[in-house]
Amino acid sequence: MNVTLEQIKLLREKTGAGMLNCKNALIETDGDFSKAVELLRKKGLASAEKKLTRNTKQGIITSYIHTGSKIGVLLELNCETDFVARRIEFQNLAKNLAMQIAANSSIEYISISQIPTNIWDEEVRIEAQREDLQNKPASIKESILKGRVEKNLINLTLLGQTCIRDPQITVEEYIKNHVSLLGENIQIGRFEKFVVGENKN
Repeated sequence: MNVTLEQIKLLREKTGAGMLNCKNALIETDGDFSKAVELLRKKGLASAEKKLTRNTKQGIITSYIHTGSKIGVLLELNCETDFVARRIEFQNLAKNLAMQIAANSSIEYISISQIPTNIWDEEVRIEAQREDLQNKPASIKESILKGRVEKNLINLTLLGQTCIRDPQITVEEYIKNHVSLLGENIQIGRFEKFVVGENKN
């Protein structure tokens, strides 16, 4: 199966994978672009998972000011080496993540594990009172309740958002694609959002 340079470039732009990996994926899937994307994501996310336990003590702090200068975001993005921190792909990732935070007013936490227990408890209390749960068996009720609470709370997290750069994936998957591309663990250190006239105290 012969693949063109144009096909390889398009696949690279879509997935962030290396040129050779894109070529091999297209050959393996007989030129089917959608299947090649799926194949690269499966391989990339699998290799990315292995890297996610490695230490990230390097990185950058970036800022994004939304048009009109009413919303601003400071974000720390970490990686393993200063070499990767200087890569344009890493810096663009940081900018895009800051933009994602600015674009969504519901984002308060990086991941669902950071949400405080009291917020979980309050959400469980509210959902447990819904009428459609009252006559369910306890085991089924607990399962439905957990699913609903997680679905509600994930909307408060950056990693759980649909990626504005690629609406077919989440922000978490978007970061993992860059882990695969750059070959290092990448973690969001922290972020702060500023809105003119909003007092957090």
